[in-house]
Amino acid sequence: MTSAGRPPDPGDVAADDGSPRAARADAEPRNPTRDPDSGSDALPQTDPASTRPGLRTFTIEGRAAPGLFVVGWLASLIGVGIVIPALTSNGAIPAPLFLLGLVVLAVGLVAGAGSQAIERRARGAPFPGPSPFLLFGAVIPTALLLSVAVLFVLGVLGVRPGNSPAGALVSQALLLVAYAGLIRLTVVGTGAASWGELGLRRPAGEGSSAIAFGAILAVPLVFISGLLAVLLVQVFPAPPSPLPEASDRAGVLLNLLAAAVVAPIGEELFFRGFATSAWLRALGPERAIVRGALFFALAHVLTLSGDTFGEALGQAIVAFGVRIPVALALGWLFVRTRSIYPTIALHATFNGLPLLLLLLRT
Repeated sequence: MTSAGRPPDPGDVAADDGSPRAARADAEPRNPTRDPDSGSDALPQTDPASTRPGLRTFTIEGRAAPGLFVVGWLASLIGVGIVIPALTSNGAIPAPLFLLGLVVLAVGLVAGAGSQAIERRARGAPFPGPSPFLLFGAVIPTALLLSVAVLFVLGVLGVRPGNSPAGALVSQALLLVAYAGLIRLTVVGTGAASWGELGLRRPAGEGSSAIAFGAILAVPLVFISGLLAVLLVQVFPAPPSPLPEASDRAGVLLNLLAAAVVAPIGEELFFRGFATSAWLRALGPERAIVRGALFFALAHVLTLSGDTFGEALGQAIVAFGVRIPVALALGWLFVRTRSIYPTIALHATFNGLPLLLLLLRT
């Protein structure tokens, strides 16, 4: 058999009767470590990029961005050391210290994401950007800090949206800003991917047809998720609505704007455009779709709570389970079209249909 990329050796060619010819006795033995230029024997060389340590190995040796790596690790540890005790202290830790912890944690996680992107680029990774899990971790404190800043300004102006449809719209808008800003900083800014590669481009084929197909696909998915919800709540407690209660038509319209316009744009940009694209390059389409769906569903249960651990777990199981069908469909549609516009249409229709029905009844 002839190796690919190498001309056949006379000793490798089969004889006329099908038996292999004996190699020449005086043939020079092949030495895979011989330098073809000098003819001298040499030890095999190791690519330094292939031996670079990963993010979880705390060392600056061989790193492309050692300073950023150290800042990421230390700031993240300090931030967690402040934020976790503050969350569990029932107000014993002052709010300014908690905010300081959020700032330090956000800086650490963003620095860690940037460091990971640079390291992966130096190693020649299939996706030379940060882990979607790590970047999502950075999004949470960043969005919280943005919320604190905006709510402070609104409070000075005498506007206090609180837990209302207006407050939900503001929260979703700030989450969209956090998603887009951190992707720009750590993915597009580091050269890991362009906005077009993250799905901000015309769908493959007929663009309008793909977008319409996404919207139509949402209709059976609403039915499937509703049926799953009915079955799951027979065993587990029902989770609360992710949207605040709306007492009038204006409140329903604000909820509709938050859930069917702002939220789909931000979530599709992050979970499909960024996360699924990253795993698509590294793992292939099937695993990217499944992992992206599980990640999307899990992200929507992190804020659930209950009077007991069992109640919170039951609510999380229901909320997680009902999102899996639409999450898989969103991933499949993104991989098929390589665009987030059809998935935004699917997501917006899925979220908006129940609210439109409620709006018609008010």
